[in-house]
Amino acid sequence: MSPSIRPALVTALTALGLLLAPVNGLSESVVVTGSESRGASATLNFRIVIPPVMRVLENSHPLQIDPEADGSLSAQQRLVVMSNMKRGFCVTLRLADPALDGWQLSTAPQSGVQLSPVAGGYRLCSNRPGRYTLLLQHQFGSSPASSNALNWPIQTDLTAI
Repeated sequence: MSPSIRPALVTALTALGLLLAPVNGLSESVVVTGSESRGASATLNFRIVIPPVMRVLENSHPLQIDPEADGSLSAQQRLVVMSNMKRGFCVTLRLADPALDGWQLSTAPQSGVQLSPVAGGYRLCSNRPGRYTLLLQHQFGSSPASSNALNWPIQTDLTAI
């Protein structure tokens, strides 16, 4: 082969190789405007629905309250509430035994809930979702049978706001 034919042959073979090699992505580089679109199109709309949840995870208290030497009664209640409700929840506590008098309820101020008296009991409310652990201290005056143990006298109801 003559030296002058060799570079021409290399150039020709390179050009032929480029023509025969597939061009990746050529079909994906086509520009389509809205009026010229003939292809399929789809719109996906996703909606995630989280169901509302309000749950009492724990409501522990003594089954019976023993009177103290002066006849008064006191007990602690642990209430763990979990809620994802936007506006929060309320817990209403009422006396199941109307013969009791002088009931007072207190909770730690850093508990994240507001305590307010209502007719026949108390109401604890939170204005946002979360998990709340409430330690409630109950104080009662005296019961008619002050020498006997008293069955747990509090009814607890949970409601959404």
